[in-house]
Amino acid sequence: MIAQFADPAVFALAAGLLGLMIGSFLNVVIHRLPIMMERDWAAQCAELRGETPPAGEVLSLARPRSRCPQCGHSITALENIPVISWLLLRGRCKGCTAPISFRYPLVEALTGLLFAFAVWHFGFTVAGLGALVFIAALVALTFIDFDTQLLPDDITLPLLWLGLGLHAFSEYMGVKIYGADLKSAVIGAIAGYLSLWCVYWAFKLFTGKEGMGYGDFKLLAALGAWLGWQMLPLTILLSSIVGAVVGIALIAVARHGRNVPIPFGPYLAAAGAIALVWGKPLNHAYLGISL
Repeated sequence: MIAQFADPAVFALAAGLLGLMIGSFLNVVIHRLPIMMERDWAAQCAELRGETPPAGEVLSLARPRSRCPQCGHSITALENIPVISWLLLRGRCKGCTAPISFRYPLVEALTGLLFAFAVWHFGFTVAGLGALVFIAALVALTFIDFDTQLLPDDITLPLLWLGLGLHAFSEYMGVKIYGADLKSAVIGAIAGYLSLWCVYWAFKLFTGKEGMGYGDFKLLAALGAWLGWQMLPLTILLSSIVGAVVGIALIAVARHGRNVPIPFGPYLAAAGAIALVWGKPLNHAYLGISL
């Protein structure tokens, strides 16, 4: 484990500030990655048809610079300070006064708070540093799924392999993190994928409809790789409860149509974050599983 060199509150504060900056980058990921995926799909389809791929502006997570979608005003460094810039600009573009979505400071603040809490809870340790990567990926996946009902392989698959790699490294160092070892992490990845895969096909056979996407399988596999198979029942239970409550509320309050799909990824992500921190006592108290 990495030794602690100062007051945990100092590391928590530093992690919170880092989380604000990472949250600003996650806003870019959330907005651009689905567009990049769609362009890649369009280029592949054109290539298969023997056509020239559609031309367009080069887009990556680094280029071009962030700008207002309404007037094209380039966002300066002073206008891109997490949360503070949005407050100083009163939520409006400096160039054309078009409203800037509240979602941007929300993602930044949420990431900052979660980073601070993770380091305060785990300390400046392997588990604490791993938790920051875990949280950043879950935040990005949550908002991408809300927007597009996609859980990109570019995030879920690296998250899965990072979880397995982290447990392999921890086992080599002779420590155990998140209540799991490498064996339970490998089983968790396999069981996580197959459990939702079976639910998917059972639902499709009985109803003729697809109840969820393959991205949900990969996300639960990643959660199993990080937390171990022992956390999967709790994760599925928590995500199902939260998803059912939110779904019923949307239908009752927001008049969300019953046939309109509701993304399941955000609820898996929320359940995974809860299991990361409180999974062990919850498993023992409600499911009788001791780690």
